[in-house]
Amino acid sequence: MTAYFSTALVSVLALAYFVWTGMAVGRARAKHGVKAPAVTGPEEFNRTFRVQQNTLEQIVLFLPSLWLAQALANAIWVPLVGLAWIVGRILYGASYQRDPASRSTGFMLTFVPTVVLLLTAFILSIKGLFS
Repeated sequence: MTAYFSTALVSVLALAYFVWTGMAVGRARAKHGVKAPAVTGPEEFNRTFRVQQNTLEQIVLFLPSLWLAQALANAIWVPLVGLAWIVGRILYGASYQRDPASRSTGFMLTFVPTVVLLLTAFILSIKGLFS
């Protein structure tokens, strides 16, 4: 049961980070005078907006993969992989803000955990069908 609560906490942290990126976009809009619905502006705004959009693109795959892996594996390592995703997102965002070309480490720390979780869910689903 602890693994489920840990997975819930990781989910809340991931969603909180996404909310934070949305608030950062709001602050960047105000700072640079980029009025909605515009999604482009000065380079600093564009970077902030792209971090939020990329996080949205990634979280859509990450959260279901996290919960499917947890439901099927029921293992404490699942939320630890989820924590790696959050660290990767934070690193990705900070790197992208400095220099978009430096984002690859943060991106890989997001991509690899998602793939691990998705493959875990896939393999355990197939295994469950045939056992």
